[in-house]
Amino acid sequence: MKDHYAALGIDSDASVAAIKSAYRKKASEYHPDRNQSADAPARFREAQEAYELLSDPDKRKEYDENRQRSLLENPLATAEQIWTTYLHKVLQ
Repeated sequence: MKDHYAALGIDSDASVAAIKSAYRKKASEYHPDRNQSADAPARFREAQEAYELLSDPDKRKEYDENRQRSLLENPLATAEQIWTTYLHKVLQ
C-alpha cells in the first residue's frame, strides 16, 4: 500500500487546502518539463495519484480506513513502511 500522504510530504490530518498546496509544490518540482532527472516523471505521477485520491473526500475516507486496517492486521509490515517513509522524509 502506497503512502500518499508521504508522497505529498503532508501529515494524515492535513486539510484540503494543505493537500492542494502540497500537490502544486510537488507537481511544480517534479514536472518532466522542468525537472530532467530520471526519477522526475515517476515522482510527478506519484504526486498526481496522491492528489487525486486525497482530494476526493470519499476516496480519502476509504484510503484512511484501509491504512488503519492495515496497521491492525499486519502491524510489523506497517511499522516498517511507516519507518521507511519517515526516514525518507527526514533525509530529503
